Amino acid sequence: MHSRRLILTALLTLCVSAVQAATTVENIRIWSENGKTRVVLDLSRPASHNIFTLRGPDRLVVDLKDGRLGAGLTNLPAGAGAVKRIRTGNANGQLRVVLDLSQDVRSRSFTAGPNSEYGDRLVIDLQQTGSLHTVKRASESYTPGRDIVIAVDPGHGGHDPGAIGKARTREKDVALAISRQLASRINAEKGMRAVLVRDSDYYVDHRQRTAIARKHKADLFVSIHADAVEDRRANGATVYALSLKGASDEEARLLAERENAAVRVGGVSLDDKDPVLAEVLLDLSQNASLSASLDVGSKVIGELSRIVKVRRKTVQQAGLLVLKSPDMPSILVETAYISNPTEEKKLRDAAHQAKLASAILSGIRNYFYTNPPPDTQIAMDVRRTPDRQVRHVIARGDTLSEIAERYQVSTAAIRAANRLSSDRIRVGQTLSIPVFSGT
Repeated sequence: MHSRRLILTALLTLCVSAVQAATTVENIRIWSENGKTRVVLDLSRPASHNIFTLRGPDRLVVDLKDGRLGAGLTNLPAGAGAVKRIRTGNANGQLRVVLDLSQDVRSRSFTAGPNSEYGDRLVIDLQQTGSLHTVKRASESYTPGRDIVIAVDPGHGGHDPGAIGKARTREKDVALAISRQLASRINAEKGMRAVLVRDSDYYVDHRQRTAIARKHKADLFVSIHADAVEDRRANGATVYALSLKGASDEEARLLAERENAAVRVGGVSLDDKDPVLAEVLLDLSQNASLSASLDVGSKVIGELSRIVKVRRKTVQQAGLLVLKSPDMPSILVETAYISNPTEEKKLRDAAHQAKLASAILSGIRNYFYTNPPPDTQIAMDVRRTPDRQVRHVIARGDTLSEIAERYQVSTAAIRAANRLSSDRIRVGQTLSIPVFSGT
């Protein structure tokens, strides 16, 4: 009898623990604009998830490990944009959220921690196949054949040396050397042009850095740094984009200042807009910029991983001031740990600096040859060239069939171009995509 009670008590304890460990989906939000749909699951706690697509009919499936619907979530939101309907169910002890799709899309998901308004979230972005990820400024006139402009920002400078290594290597010097190498390689690329935020040893204020990039109508802002921590064993490169909290904080600041200063987003002044319209303009611009930042950042990570250890396999997000431009995709590359004596020695080597610069450029090139702004020389070349190879770096959630649909080629053609024996691909793998005229 006593042993039976112990068993029952243990079972009840396990059941209570399982309930406490479950993640509750407390709300589902959805909105759509300019060919992009965002679905946000508000969660009670962080959760592991898996996302994949199904065909016939087209569906995007999200499985949340140990997940369940909140008791108050009795009515799911109606569809919007690429999502016709949202359904839920349970499969293998997981909560399954199914998005019935109305069109071909490319998906990406990421988690976000709590901010002042929301708790933990799972964010799912759907981009209509064939539409551009890059941010087009409303103020730009259509000038076919223009260069893609990359603002290269060497971190620190002048009175701010940044981190200092054991051998007295200064971060500001390493950042400038790598940035000069990167700018030189960008300028050697047909259809690209670099703008150095600083070209010698002087300090530039963080907001002035993005102002310089915006003055030159940059399509991308890349800030170069070298990390440092007390643990000298720490090593590897990391790529950052703006966090959702950082984006919302910056949006609040800009909205607060719009009546007292000439605040502009993409060349459009906000001081003459009513509060609701100003907030919508900022939100749409920042969503598009953040999405593009995560995309280009993942491609840079893929290329860096070929030559150095990458400390984080995915783009990290932080509220870094230099990344807070609302209308321009921005990434920050921590090229290595200058506090690590081995990496410090490499950072001082011109040949290693050149390798880092080449890897960063390869990631940028991969992104823009897949998503060229429509009025650029690269976009025109992609359309005109009868036969060419486009490099595609596999991101989480990609499948060979989806990639084939996106580039309008067959899976067999991709397999042949890459000597693949099956449709299996892995995150970070680079594929050569045969793109033909008329696609």
